[in-house]
Amino acid sequence: MLGMSGRALSFGVVAEAYERFRPGYPMELVDMVMAYAGRPVRTALEIGAGTGKATRLFAHRGVMVTATDPDEAMLAELRKHVPANVTTQQAAFEDLRLGSRYGLVYAAAALHWTDPEGRWARVAALLEPGGVFASCGGPFQLADPSVEEAVRAARAPFLDSDEIPSPDGTPPDHEMQWPGTELQQSEWFTGVEQSVIERRVTMNARDYVGHLSTLSAYLLLPTAEREQVCSRIMQVLPDRVEMAADITVHLARRRHED
Repeated sequence: MLGMSGRALSFGVVAEAYERFRPGYPMELVDMVMAYAGRPVRTALEIGAGTGKATRLFAHRGVMVTATDPDEAMLAELRKHVPANVTTQQAAFEDLRLGSRYGLVYAAAALHWTDPEGRWARVAALLEPGGVFASCGGPFQLADPSVEEAVRAARAPFLDSDEIPSPDGTPPDHEMQWPGTELQQSEWFTGVEQSVIERRVTMNARDYVGHLSTLSAYLLLPTAEREQVCSRIMQVLPDRVEMAADITVHLARRRHED
């Protein structure tokens, strides 16, 4: 099985599908980050930008965004959708050159692909003192339990689960979720906040299966198995499905240097 870096790079083969089937982010996300910052945010570094679903929101607010991703195919797709105040850099987070500092460093459904070793010291090194770190993400789940059970049964011969477990093992009912748990323990950050943006998404069955085809759990299956499991799932779906797609947002501020 591929390691974390391999899984992160597996998205490039489906960059166009990722752009088509993954939902975007609401403007409320940007509002939340800007309100927390409490001062103008002029520059930002994005970790694992993918096709730029979050990038374009911040860029349209006038933020000069440096969008980074290890996969050139994802960045090529991103460039089709973002304004001119976005620059791109093909690199994994761990390989980014340090030196520049930003008012904001953020990750949208991407932080779990980064190496935990030295993660927060590296984020801090990329932030201005008092700068903001933001991370958002959350499961994309079928809202109807009976449909969820039918999909689970159809998937079972191939996959036990298609979700990514909490990177630090925090249980789902814990008051503070990852990465807030790590941020609270980090010497580099203060003012850790966790918020939830409630969201429901409705899509047709074919688009839902298209979304599944962009998930790392399915991308790692051999092609024949992936096609078979997607076909099995398609057969048990109603014409339209409702998704529970709440976004959990974590915010923190880089401590001022002594």
